[in-house]
Order: sequence, then C-alpha cells, then structure tokens
Amino acid sequence: MKKNSNNSNINKSRTGIVLLLTLVILAVIAMLGYTLTSRVMSDRLRNQYLIDYSQARYGCDSALKYAMATMENIDPVLVSRSEYPDFSDLFALDAEQYREFIEQWERTSGDDGSEEVSYFSSRDLFKADTNDTDIEDAGSIIIPGPYGAAWPFIAEPVEIEIGTAKVRIEIEDENAKYPLGWSMVEDKDLQWELDTGFETFCEMSGMEYEEIESLKSDLAEIGKIKPYKIDFKPVVTTTREPVKTSSKTSSSKTKTPATQIKRTVLTVATQISNQTTSFARFFNSTLLDRDALARPTIIDGDRKESPLKYISTWGTRLININSAPRHVLEAAFIFNGDQVEIADQIIKLRQTQPFEDLDDLQKRVVGYKDSIEKSQSYITTKSNIFTIRITATSGTAKAFAIIAVKKEANTTKRIAVIND
Repeated sequence: MKKNSNNSNINKSRTGIVLLLTLVILAVIAMLGYTLTSRVMSDRLRNQYLIDYSQARYGCDSALKYAMATMENIDPVLVSRSEYPDFSDLFALDAEQYREFIEQWERTSGDDGSEEVSYFSSRDLFKADTNDTDIEDAGSIIIPGPYGAAWPFIAEPVEIEIGTAKVRIEIEDENAKYPLGWSMVEDKDLQWELDTGFETFCEMSGMEYEEIESLKSDLAEIGKIKPYKIDFKPVVTTTREPVKTSSKTSSSKTKTPATQIKRTVLTVATQISNQTTSFARFFNSTLLDRDALARPTIIDGDRKESPLKYISTWGTRLININSAPRHVLEAAFIFNGDQVEIADQIIKLRQTQPFEDLDDLQKRVVGYKDSIEKSQSYITTKSNIFTIRITATSGTAKAFAIIAVKKEANTTKRIAVIND
C-alpha cells in the first residue's frame, strides 16, 4: 500500500510539472504571437504612414508650385472698409472686450447726430457661422482686414485636393507686421527711438519683461554676426586687373605689366535683397526662440493671438501703413512722441480710402509733417513681401511648407523656404 501511495504521488507530481510546462509554453507562444502581431501591425501602420506622408508631401510640393505660379498674377488690392469694424486693436482685446467691440459696431448713431440708432445685419457684415448664437460667440466672428479677408491674409485661404491630400494655401502680408530687424539697427542716432518702439510693441503684444529681455538677447547675438541696416547707398568697388597683351608688346622684361581699372557697383536693390535673404535665415533658425514668441496671449473661439502673429521674421524693412495694426503703426512713428495721434488718424482715414503714397499721407494726416518725414525710411503704402503657407494632410500624415517671396510687378522672387 505504501509503495502504491508513493507511485501515485510521483505521478501527480509529474502531471503537475507537465501542466506547468504546458502553461509556460502556452504563455511563451501567446507572448510571441502578441509580439509578432504587434510588429506586423506596427509595420503596417508605419508603411501606411509613409504612404500617407508621401501623398501629403506630393500635395504640398505641387501646391507650392501652383502658389508660386499664381502669385505672379496676384495683385493685392486694398479695399474701402468705411462700414466695417477696424481690425487694428483686436490683438489687445480679451473675450469680454471683444464682445463689447462687436456690440458697439452692431449699431451706429444717426447721421444727423440724433440719438436714433440704425441697425445693420451682423451676418452681412461678418463672416460667421449660420446658427443663432453667432453674435454671442464673438470669437467665431472674423472681421475683414485691409484686403477683405481676415488679417493678415491678402485673400481668402484656398482649400483644394491633390490626389488623396487635402491642401490649404494661405498668403499673408508681411509688410503689415513689425520688422524684427528694426531692433538691431546700430545707428546711435536712431537707437533710442527704435529701442523704445520695439519695447512698446512687445508690451502691447502682451509680452512680459523677462520675455522681452530674452528676445533682445537673442537678437543681440544675431546682430553680432550681421548688423541690420535701414539706409543703403550704392557701393563702388575699384580693382586693378592686368591687361592681356600680345607676345610682341610684352617681350621687354623691363616694362611694367599693363593694368586697367575696373569698377563694380553693388546696387541698393541688390543690398536690400541680400539683407532680406540673410535675415530670413537668421530669424527662422535656432538662434531665435520662436516658441516663446508663438506662445498664445489670447485664445477665444477662432481668435488666437500671439506676438509672433504680428512679427515679420523674413528680414523686411518697411511697414505698410494701410495694412498694419495699431501697435505696429505706433512703432513706426515713434520718433517725435506723437505716434498715438498719428496712428489714430491713419486708422480712421484708411478705412474710407487707403493711402496712395507717402505724399498722400502728408496731405491727409495734418499737423505731423516732421514726424512723418522722420519715419519715411520705415513706411510704405504698398506691400511687396509675402508669406505663402501650405498645409497638406493625407490620412494621419501632415506636411507643410512656408515660403517667403518678394513681389515686384509680375516678378516673384523666393526669399527663403521652410519644409517639414
């Protein structure tokens, strides 16, 4: 009996071991199966993403060629906005102030000065959603800018499909923004005013003291590499070059080799173009902390405000007084301390009729001749630097391209391109 009991225990032990080994083997097989399945799925997702990205990249590159070809025929036309709210102060308005601003423009006083109030349709005035809460949800309302589209666009964004990619094309007016290079001008006669204008702009944009100082430090490092200039003059370079002579005339060893003077002129236009291209690279490199500038100061519905939205990082030199918002205008007219009054007049007058040229500005903005003359190296009435932003989406993949262009008449020249 005892022997049979021992055999029974041994058999049970063996059975337990077999079961345990079976469970271990099954667990290993399950783990291997899970790992294999995960790898297969991962490879499929990776391959699909690569396919989607190649489609998105193709759509982005094709849209870039299309936009460049179309840009040559685009003539940004400023529009009269006498019946529309002005976009100039929106950068500083929080959600409540923005709603009050909209409500103020919903009604206007009678032309005869009486208290009679006339109403106009908000849906006729604004591009908004079609539900009944449009005016209550003021963040969804888009106020037309100088070209009819929302600032800083020069036209409504275009959405097209290229293959499987959905592509969005946006064109922005860079001369409507603050030229970042102004803070790097080394002219001591202008430095105080330009520094004051830069700090005022940053403060009005919602930047804190530490952020402003950090930005100034970044710009100082860039300025050490390449100083920024406002005024240019033709540069004439004189060199002496040997004149090729025949063997007969050059046989004498005692004669001094014949030379001729050659003068090379570096034109103002070429210098400006070179500077714009150089600073486009600097301002869009790791030398500048763009993330800090892009940090939102206001998010309300479709409104997203940040300092970077109002800063040109393409090396522009001039501000378009017809399309720049208030804080950018004030930075341009900082010199005599009456920038607030000048900005007020410009904003009011350009809504009815955009300024033709700087002579027109002098005639219509009365009482500030000296200030306007001091600012003429910094302002213009026509933009020529634009940003083309292209976003292409296919499946889960996204590709984008940003290109800065300089447009003169029907000629469009690339300044810089960023791809991702």
